[in-house]
Amino acid sequence: MTKGDTAADSIVCSDLSIAHTDGRGAPARVIDGVSFTLGRGAALILVGSTGSGKSTLAAALAGRAGNGVSVVGGDALVEGISVRRPGRRHRFLTVAVGYLGQTDGPSLPARLTVSEIVGEPVTSRHRKVDMRALALRIATLLDELGLPLGAAGKYPYELSAGMRQRVAIARTLMLDPRLVIADEPLANLDVEAREVVRAALERRQRENEMSLLLVANEAESVARFDADVLALRAGHAVGFGHGIEKMTWTPSSEADRRLVSS
Repeated sequence: MTKGDTAADSIVCSDLSIAHTDGRGAPARVIDGVSFTLGRGAALILVGSTGSGKSTLAAALAGRAGNGVSVVGGDALVEGISVRRPGRRHRFLTVAVGYLGQTDGPSLPARLTVSEIVGEPVTSRHRKVDMRALALRIATLLDELGLPLGAAGKYPYELSAGMRQRVAIARTLMLDPRLVIADEPLANLDVEAREVVRAALERRQRENEMSLLLVANEAESVARFDADVLALRAGHAVGFGHGIEKMTWTPSSEADRRLVSS
């Protein structure tokens, strides 16, 4: 059993600072000294205005920050793995954590079918795949997310924006991750589809102790989940609490209160 399998908490973030660099100047901090803990099977929602750093923080914790983004202070243990120095365990991190980026739904691979897209986390990691079992797994996920089984053979251009978003979510859940980090998972979804997605995520919390770290921009999205809320402004944590009605704010955060209470 690996260290990540025995982590008591999904995320332990300790004074974490993250910077962007273009390679020509000094790194610019986008996250500065953020600390929080996400317990096993719990949910946390990151909120904040555009440019607050929440998407960068989510991507970094999922091990998908990309080039030009680095941890410059503190650390975070995600499923027991340091995001500052993951080393060889980076591969395990990307299996244990299902990640949905902000543009994953709109930017699905145009030349792949829905079935190929959803199954990619399996087919990209294993040379030999039981295609019958994989097809059944894909069909189950599509059905759970309210997508018709006939969608499996379609291409992204044949789907609505809401259907593409749910395909991206299905791909995120393909490996039964212990933790899902999702940036605006309810984007482009109508009211009915939002409830289907919320129910699917919360079902995994109850049954599998899957943890959730979500990024949201609107109070409605926050209210749909029974979750702690961490508010960011300019890379700093300025508010925290369980649900938007029970948040404690720093003294200068009046504008941020309005962001999540509207």
